[in-house]
Amino acid sequence: MSIDFPGKGKVAVLRTTPETVLGDIGRVMQMAGYEAALPKDRDTILKVNITWDTWYPGCSTTPWQLEGVIRRLKADGYGRLIAAHNRTVVVDAYRGERNNKHKYVVDKYGVENIHLYEPDVEWVVYEPKRELMVLPQIFPEGIKIPKLFLGRNIIHLPTVKTHVFTTITGAMKNAFGGLLNERRHWTHAVIHETLVDLLTIQQEIHPGIFAVMDGTFAGDGPGPRAMRPHEKDIILASADQVAIDAISAKLQGFDPLSIPFIRLAHERGLGIGDPREIEVVGIDISNENWGFVAGDTFASKGQKLIYHGPLKPFENLLLRSPLVPWSYFASNFYHNVYWYPVHGRRRVKQALESKWGQLFLSYDDGKVVLPGPEPKATVLAVAGLAGLLLSAVALGRRLRSA
Repeated sequence: MSIDFPGKGKVAVLRTTPETVLGDIGRVMQMAGYEAALPKDRDTILKVNITWDTWYPGCSTTPWQLEGVIRRLKADGYGRLIAAHNRTVVVDAYRGERNNKHKYVVDKYGVENIHLYEPDVEWVVYEPKRELMVLPQIFPEGIKIPKLFLGRNIIHLPTVKTHVFTTITGAMKNAFGGLLNERRHWTHAVIHETLVDLLTIQQEIHPGIFAVMDGTFAGDGPGPRAMRPHEKDIILASADQVAIDAISAKLQGFDPLSIPFIRLAHERGLGIGDPREIEVVGIDISNENWGFVAGDTFASKGQKLIYHGPLKPFENLLLRSPLVPWSYFASNFYHNVYWYPVHGRRRVKQALESKWGQLFLSYDDGKVVLPGPEPKATVLAVAGLAGLLLSAVALGRRLRSA
């Protein structure tokens, strides 16, 4: 059944500069018809994206993206605004909101700030009204979502980037952290269908849905963290989560309908995923093709062996048992102990010299945390290696007893 809503199939795209970006964000929202999409008599959740608890260009919601949205909403008479951050087992959202300057922005404008951690925020079992593809089978005990989300508008704040599991990540993927708890990794084997289910739920629980996507920095390669950042000076906005992801994919050089979550959502009428059917307002992007490529890290290759490869029979043992901390250790070890000091630090320093890096430095105290080999990282490395060793031993015993 096709779902109709204001702004379906319409995406606004603008080029911007550090000097004009705050006003441009407000303008791109208006061009996409955000007031028609978001009722003013409802609270509005700003779903911040924190992909890494350190700053890395193109990785997480930018402070100007968050500030521009807040300024527009306040100027147009929207009432209670709530910045929401999801819990993750590999990223510290409290540290992330400081290092990415989100906390500075929400405090500056007096916006309520909430972390979706139980028991601080109540989670309730939700009974979907429409048929879902996979979530009822993954969570037979019931799909739990934050009670806070019921009856409130939501604005997603993703960035333009690639992803090791979904080719690109954007507005639809941004709901993954907010609507599902820390067991959401159980869905990675069917991540595309999961994103479609989550959009289905969102269209049932939110009176209005909107997205503002930042492509001032955009990332290609093995995203969402180990990316190559590029200055693209682009911002996008839409009430159609499928359409904005499709246009982001097209800009990056991908065929949107070749990406399963976009195609499935399009086929189910949750939005428009075919670029030929999308109205793009603002700048002409018909000849834009950035030639981005997705990729894998050592860590994601290992995960894919579990989700889709020869280790699939051991998925429950490795990812849904007391052994699961090994995967958290492995991810932290790879990204924070190896990848960032070896590759990321140099890219961050280069990015900070750019016009957008200079704008980032203008926020708060102007400091940027540059993780590297230090006592805490060393402890993390030892813990990660210990976790991998224990997991290997346990798996060996399990195989011998089978």
